[in-house]
Amino acid sequence: MPGERKTADAVEQAPSDGTPRGRHPVVAALMLGMALAALDVTVVSTAVPQIVGDLGGFSAFSWVFAGYLLAVTVTLPVYGKLADTVGRKPVLVIGIGVFLIGSLLCATAWNMTSLIAFRIVQGLGGGALQGTVQTIAADLYPAEQRPKIQARLSSVWAGSAVTGPAIGGAVAGYADWRWIFLLNLPVGAVALWLIVRHLHEPRRIRTRAKVDWPGALALFGTGALLITALVQGGVAWPWLSVPSLALFAGGAAMVAVTVAVERRASDPIIPGWVWRRRTIAAVNLSFGALGVLMIAPNVFIPTYGQSVLGLDPTQAGFVLTVMLLSWPVSAALSGKIYQRIGFRLTAAIGAALTSLVLGSFFFLPHPGEPWHPALIMLLLGGALGLFQLPLLIGVQSSVEHSERGTATASVFFCRQIGQTVGAALFGALANAVLASRLGSGGADSVGRAANDPSALTATAADRLRRAVDAAVEYVFLGAAAAAAVALLVLLFVATRGFPHPSDEATGSTTR
Repeated sequence: MPGERKTADAVEQAPSDGTPRGRHPVVAALMLGMALAALDVTVVSTAVPQIVGDLGGFSAFSWVFAGYLLAVTVTLPVYGKLADTVGRKPVLVIGIGVFLIGSLLCATAWNMTSLIAFRIVQGLGGGALQGTVQTIAADLYPAEQRPKIQARLSSVWAGSAVTGPAIGGAVAGYADWRWIFLLNLPVGAVALWLIVRHLHEPRRIRTRAKVDWPGALALFGTGALLITALVQGGVAWPWLSVPSLALFAGGAAMVAVTVAVERRASDPIIPGWVWRRRTIAAVNLSFGALGVLMIAPNVFIPTYGQSVLGLDPTQAGFVLTVMLLSWPVSAALSGKIYQRIGFRLTAAIGAALTSLVLGSFFFLPHPGEPWHPALIMLLLGGALGLFQLPLLIGVQSSVEHSERGTATASVFFCRQIGQTVGAALFGALANAVLASRLGSGGADSVGRAANDPSALTATAADRLRRAVDAAVEYVFLGAAAAAAVALLVLLFVATRGFPHPSDEATGSTTR
């Protein structure tokens, strides 16, 4: 097609329409790879009682998730750099392979410590799934067609939100919990076969890949200290205790060390241009805010549904799922909007709508009906589709092919950091509201009531419902503030540098 740039990772071009042959099997492989990461948390979280009952170690169980999160977060920029130097295909193949090895090891865990260690191995592979899948998707499709592939990838997350708890519950109820991890093996094997068979990259000049291992280790140490402080603070010890202060101080020192190491590195893991270019810096900050605000619906809507509306866990999960049904539809339609008004304005509209929708949660009646939060989740999914996708495509269109892996990984790295910070901030906020209304131990009373609602008197149950209602309202106000921060960043920081959606097709880039 005249003026269309040949996609870099695409397989052989068809002469008639300019679309790469074999693209559909590659897209199927990307969706399967994304499913491995998307199903991981929802399936494992459902089997918590069975895993703890078999292995013990309930006090350390949060590290089954935190260890995986740590490994994914710190390896995202490493894989992004490798994708730009050695190619997308080998990085994704290695990442899926390591993820499957970690899954197999998790199925053989003999105690909680071994399970946590094997989850870290699994996360070392999981870091390649998010960024590399998105990079390959950008290579396969020009900017005007990317909403289609993004809608498909978003549908994977929506489907995982619906099927994940059901799969986890079925496996935990009718089989051994270890099958939760073994089920990853056939899915990953099919994804690997499709990638090896159908994804063909252009020949590269073979050079020895330079990996900034000192920077990677410094980044891992920084993440380990800060994530430990955020995960354990307010749980294992008070926020202002000696362990918390020591971890935060150590994390701050490691940040300084990481910056010093990266400045001296000839080929740093997180290159300076990621932050010097206003486009990428603004998107990174916006994705960090996105990670923060996503904690509100993902973590607190199920609790709100069960504790305030009296829904069972499955029904409360479906209230959240509504958001994931409208998100891919909005993402698919966003292309028509940003083709007219540009990436930046489309994302700004999405951020503004996101802030308004999140803030409207404060005005829900008490106790309300289940369709009230479901409607908000439906609107939130539509707003987030306009918010996230134009930013991602805008960044990928603003850099050259040799920088796309690094830029994409930096975006998702910032979102992971935002999720960790959001979990700590909103957890502390919710606990503070519950403590002010229920006294010390307010958060524990929510858990006891969820396990045995009949143990509370009618008066105590109503008091508890109102306390949870207030806590979730304040969390959603905080999430609305995070969306407002993203809006301000887009309006005042990203004032130049975003390309026009048609620029990439002609091979031009705008910085």
